[in-house]
Amino acid sequence: MSRICELTGKGRQVGHNVSHANNKTKRTFLPNLQNVTLISETLEKSVRLRVSTHGLRSVEHVGGLDNWLLKTSDDKLSLKARRLKREVSKKSAAAAA
Repeated sequence: MSRICELTGKGRQVGHNVSHANNKTKRTFLPNLQNVTLISETLEKSVRLRVSTHGLRSVEHVGGLDNWLLKTSDDKLSLKARRLKREVSKKSAAAAA
């Protein structure tokens, strides 16, 4: 399983450990990923996603999973999240019509 947030696309970053003698060795910085269950109000079901804590705070700030998916571009979302976004947009369009 790759270490990439399914909502924000945040992944690992590469940098250096720097010693007191200024020696540099490669290291990776991993995102803080959590397995969470988010509730989609439009679809009336819960969805399990692997989300960074920053992404989780952003979802709560926007007002829920459905609002987050509709406002986010597809290139940042994972395949699972893109499918979920398509379902949400279809259901909300059908409800509006």
